[in-house]
Amino acid sequence: MRGLEGKRVVITGGASGIGEATTCRFVGEGAKVCVFDRDVPAGERLRAALPGLAGFVPCDVAQLDRIPAAFAKAVEIMGGVDVLINNAGISIRHGSCLEITPEEWNKVIGINLTGAFFVAQAAARLMVKQGAGVIVNMASTNGMRGFRYYTDYNATKAGIIELTKSMAIELAPRIRVVAVAPGYVMTPMQKAEYTEEMFEELNQKLPLKRHALPEEVASLFAFLASDEASYLTGHVYVIDGGEIAGGLASR
Repeated sequence: MRGLEGKRVVITGGASGIGEATTCRFVGEGAKVCVFDRDVPAGERLRAALPGLAGFVPCDVAQLDRIPAAFAKAVEIMGGVDVLINNAGISIRHGSCLEITPEEWNKVIGINLTGAFFVAQAAARLMVKQGAGVIVNMASTNGMRGFRYYTDYNATKAGIIELTKSMAIELAPRIRVVAVAPGYVMTPMQKAEYTEEMFEELNQKLPLKRHALPEEVASLFAFLASDEASYLTGHVYVIDGGEIAGGLASR
């Protein structure tokens, strides 16, 4: 992608799933990448496997007081931050919205929305000082339609969409803020929540008849962060194999 080589990139949740694929893609594009992840063993394994990685910073985005120090370390490693891939997130499959506990609600909200906002805020403060930057938030098709059993997760992703639009308006014209909304992606988190029978049932409902690969989402992250997307801001870009076009949620 034009304009990614040499860019200084922070990727949260960058040691597994979509985040790991995105880390590999940006390193492959010649970017300097610093991964934030709370999974220290996974981060260390990634650093060993990917010699081109600029750095790994242990960071749980739900611990808000740790975020400024994590960015300070990223600046120490890379000299600044040009791109944030705001990817870290979790989901918990519930039997019903009636079963969600305050502890579960607070955990999902704390990582997916509150943590994501303060990560974006910290990155934006650095970008404002340097006069440019790109923030790419992780949304979901779950934030655009109603889905059973993920009420808390859905609420966070709807929040990310509005967060993206609001920050894009406030930070323009120097900083672009966009979001990616994947549908079903074959990640470890997804595999932990679905049986093979559930995967097959879902795939038959999708127009492209399969889940996305993490690398396909990483490609969209790379495009949106690149100079190729220099006129894109304030919008959410869906990558779902036609899922919401066909009304999967209603079925």
